[in-house]
Amino acid sequence: MTSTAEATSSTQRRIVRTLSIAQIFSGLGNGSTLALGSILAVDLSGSEAWAGSVNTALTLGTAFTAIPLSRLALQRGRRIALTTGLAAAIAGTFLMVAAVTTELFVLLLCGAFLVGLASAVNLQARFAATDLAEPAHRGRDLSLVVWAITIGAVAGPNMVAPGAVLAGWLDIPPSAGPFLISALGMVAGAGIVAMALRPDPLLARRALDGGNPLSGAQRSGSWREGWQIVRQHPSARGAVIAVIAAHAVMVAVMSMTPLHMQHHAGHSAGNPDTIALIGLTISLHIAGMYALSPLMGVLTDRLGARTAALAGLLTLLAAVALAGLASHSMGSVTVGLVLLGLGWSATTVAGSTLLVATLTPAERVPVQGFSDATMSLAGAVGSALAGPVMGMAGYSGISGLAAAVVAAAGVALLRLRVRS
Repeated sequence: MTSTAEATSSTQRRIVRTLSIAQIFSGLGNGSTLALGSILAVDLSGSEAWAGSVNTALTLGTAFTAIPLSRLALQRGRRIALTTGLAAAIAGTFLMVAAVTTELFVLLLCGAFLVGLASAVNLQARFAATDLAEPAHRGRDLSLVVWAITIGAVAGPNMVAPGAVLAGWLDIPPSAGPFLISALGMVAGAGIVAMALRPDPLLARRALDGGNPLSGAQRSGSWREGWQIVRQHPSARGAVIAVIAAHAVMVAVMSMTPLHMQHHAGHSAGNPDTIALIGLTISLHIAGMYALSPLMGVLTDRLGARTAALAGLLTLLAAVALAGLASHSMGSVTVGLVLLGLGWSATTVAGSTLLVATLTPAERVPVQGFSDATMSLAGAVGSALAGPVMGMAGYSGISGLAAAVVAAAGVALLRLRVRS
């Protein structure tokens, strides 16, 4: 191994380590919003038709800021883009606190939208881990950064009890406390990225390729540019289809599960036992999303990204079938949500790796922003439709619709695989 290759390998290990540590803290933000979002939406709006609105706002925040953040990365590098996104998300957590204390539903949605930038940062961070990665280890490095979210994301939904204690000290409503803890976590994550993500992986990649580190400013990083690049590569289209379907299904089913469990338990939203059960279930689901992602990365590198993505879609199909057919059993719903997380993990890691492997370094960042934006927008649509669908067809109806989406994505991926 040459001295340049050794230096690059050492830098890559440091970058993956820095991104992973930052992800632990920044992952706290979404967990609290996911656990309390649908319940707070119903409480503040007064209607279950708005149950999915907070998660919709959260995913819209990710969808509409993924491309601006990727454009910022093109112009200034990953470090500036990631830090800026986390700063906006921190402001969102304080808006969530203000919404709970003032009981203003509109403020709740605005806060959730800004908190969605934390998801955009987490998504971009996984691609930042591949900028300097060796081709044979892209799946592994990407998945390690995804895995690091586990600690913060799983802890987030369980911040209800400590958050209530903190809220008591500050004399604010108990449900506002978890968002303050989320804010502290994201402050730590932003500080780690700002101080330790040096050299910037994207700028270093350009320098190694013999280009100007700031040459990315010549690209627009727009939706249109990302779509035009994806159209030229069948494998990239397959990757985008897979991650869009996985994210839409995961968000739709997961966002309505707390409300379904609350109805089944027959308790009020403020009942500690109900909140604890919901928090535990969402935590197990998030653990399924992130805890085994290193294994998904290894399998992606060994089996191939397309095969791993198809396996993930099959797991998603099994998850929604179990949760939908046995919706009366809270045990089955919990197992279904764990499988939902595992299927999302396999599909997202494999799809993201396939996207990086298919494209040239110059094409990757615009398409990464396009992929993150479209998958988040699909999640927002899924969350928005989930409330009305649950009102008309129940939790089983949501699961049936999710199964149809997963099956369609699997067929599309198989057809594109044959063409490739």
